[in-house]
Amino acid sequence: MSLDAWLSLTVVLAAFPLMAFSRLGPDIILLGAVIVLLTLGVIEPSQALGGFSSTGLFTVAFMYVLVASIRETGGIDLIIRYVLGRPRGESGALARLLLPVAALSGFLNNTPIVATYIPAVLSWSRRLRLPAQRLLMPLSFASILGGTITLFGTSTNLVVHGLLLERYPDLAMGLFDIAWVGVPVAVVGLLYLMLVGPRLLPARRDVGTAFDNPREYTIEMEVDPAGPLVNRTVEEAGLRHLRELFLVEIERDGNVVSVVGPGERLKGGDRLVFAGTSDGAVELQQIRGLVPSRHGESSLEKDFKERRLVEAVVSDQCQFVGQRIRDGHFRTLYGAAVLAVCRGGERVAGNLGQVRLQPADVLLLEARPPFIERHRQSRDFLLISQLNGQARPVHEKAPLAWSILLGVVALASFGVMSMMNAAMLGAALALITGCCSVGAAKRGLDTQVLLTIAASFGLGAALEASGAAAALSDLALGFAGGDPWLLLIGTYLLVALLTELVTNNAAAVITFPVVMASAESLGVSPMPFVVAVMFAASASFLTPIGYQTNLMVHGPGGYRFSDFLRVGGWLNVLTAAVALPLIPLIWPF
Repeated sequence: MSLDAWLSLTVVLAAFPLMAFSRLGPDIILLGAVIVLLTLGVIEPSQALGGFSSTGLFTVAFMYVLVASIRETGGIDLIIRYVLGRPRGESGALARLLLPVAALSGFLNNTPIVATYIPAVLSWSRRLRLPAQRLLMPLSFASILGGTITLFGTSTNLVVHGLLLERYPDLAMGLFDIAWVGVPVAVVGLLYLMLVGPRLLPARRDVGTAFDNPREYTIEMEVDPAGPLVNRTVEEAGLRHLRELFLVEIERDGNVVSVVGPGERLKGGDRLVFAGTSDGAVELQQIRGLVPSRHGESSLEKDFKERRLVEAVVSDQCQFVGQRIRDGHFRTLYGAAVLAVCRGGERVAGNLGQVRLQPADVLLLEARPPFIERHRQSRDFLLISQLNGQARPVHEKAPLAWSILLGVVALASFGVMSMMNAAMLGAALALITGCCSVGAAKRGLDTQVLLTIAASFGLGAALEASGAAAALSDLALGFAGGDPWLLLIGTYLLVALLTELVTNNAAAVITFPVVMASAESLGVSPMPFVVAVMFAASASFLTPIGYQTNLMVHGPGGYRFSDFLRVGGWLNVLTAAVALPLIPLIWPF
């Protein structure tokens, strides 16, 4: 190998232990590796920056905007309520999550599927009181396994099939031909994730929980008379098993239902009094059919998509001290609605509107962003801080947001336009139709994932341009000699290794001509080797940079590099043990 090839291999291999044991993020480490290779002259500036113009990078970015539109319209709650539900334990939760994801990934691009599920799983895990780390990595792996069921389950399958048709036009494959191997691989892989995976997955405490707000609020919401919760029972409305929330009482037409049973039917205009934390208040905002109680006149118009949840501590100089919230016209003066009150770290008994404010009371407010700047220095409040998340989704546009996402997937799946063009069109429609604001779109972009993807392309370019990837291919395939079985195993192992270092498409494209030439020299059918390349390129379980869905769950799940090695390593071995014996049975040498 040339000096550039050795330098490329050294830098790439050095990046892996750094990501495994360093506190630096993968984006910083990979960007540093690209800078080193650029400084050493191994790659040109155009190659180092090539990832920033990659269609894959922009596809993921536009998909984040589409997911933000689903979140802003409350569509995430639909997944939790009707697909994920409320399983009894972790095994049931994994089954409810992994089986639909794997099935969908066989027919739809797995990037939008994982992107849509991530925020839903994060919220769902909080409700179930399960660490998100126990669910997000299996989510990514299930989407990868499902993509091996059909020919268009992953872009890699389509790329390899296109290369096959260019070389052997008469060896075209059917849409479900690879299902003979893909289905057993997916079934065995899913069983591993559900039965063995939980023993290997991390169960670390979320970093954010160390700073959780322990205050308990009195939170009051009202049943929208035109909403879907009217005439539903408390159980049917999903208000029975809310995380960190307890339905204390219902005020209806001046009467109070103090002992609320699961069969109590809700009526339009009912005021529901909850005891719970600020996180619980955020969860209530996501439920379609609940609105903040109307105390006094309101200066807030219905367009609430830019509202935020804000905590404010009442000062002793506040003019509302000693007054009831209902009589004080709080909304009119401040342009903010009081959702909850906390006093001395505990909830205040009784109806929210009857609470008389006292100094040091903590108010949970629904307000527009200007409220914070306007009143941060106000003498009425001692402290103002914004909570994470939007106040209330625009539920009315949830069907439109879902329609846009499904339209994007359909356009890409049927070849009407590329995935990037479809995602770009969908993101533009989400912004134009108001399903997602520009601010929400910016907040929805995960810059760490995007930078990691871009840097990965730079490293891949270094391995290809320097000849390191080709040298590895020739070396590994040389060990096969004249045995087609050894060639098949060598092909699978080589591609599975390269797919962890470069993109799965690049790994397949680099090895395809070498593998085909080796098969021809042995005088055997190329088909088992073609299928082996497909499955090995999709076996991206060892590292977070092996596949873009792994990158997408890496940050939200708080995973370490070693977590992927521990869980994905055994999954790699298992899928290889299933695929390698089956491939020659379906496509003989």
